[in-house]
Amino acid sequence: MSHSRAQDEAAIQAVLVDSYKAWEAGDADGMVADYTEDATAIMTGSLRDSRDVIRQSMALGFEGPLKGSSTYNKQLGIRFVGRDAAIVISESAILFAGETEVPDDRRKVNATWVFEKRDGRWLIAAYHNSPVLAP
Repeated sequence: MSHSRAQDEAAIQAVLVDSYKAWEAGDADGMVADYTEDATAIMTGSLRDSRDVIRQSMALGFEGPLKGSSTYNKQLGIRFVGRDAAIVISESAILFAGETEVPDDRRKVNATWVFEKRDGRWLIAAYHNSPVLAP
C-alpha cells in the first residue's frame, strides 16, 4: 500500500472511530459531523436522505431507545475506488445500556460505508446495513 493510501486508510479509520465515540456519547451532531450534506443512510425499513435527516433520527434515538447505548464494530475490509472514494465493509451491532457484548439472540448487521474525499477530507457519503443471517 502506498504511503498516501496508508494515510487515507488512517483518516477513514479516524472518521469511523469519531462516529462510534459520538454514538457512545449520545451526540447526534458529532455522529454526523463527518457526513456529507447529501449523505444517505439505508437501514431496514428506512431511507434517511440527508445529513440533517440522519442527525434528527439519531437525536430521537439517543433520547429514546438508544439512550446509553454504544456499538460493536469489526471492520471486514476496505477498498479504494479511484482516488477519492472508498468502500468499508463492517460487522456491527448495538450494545444497549449496560451491555458489554452482543447477546447471542441479537443479530449483527453487515454494513457498507461509502467514503468520499472532498477538499482533502474523507467524509461518509452513504451507509447501508443488512442483518447477518443465522447459519
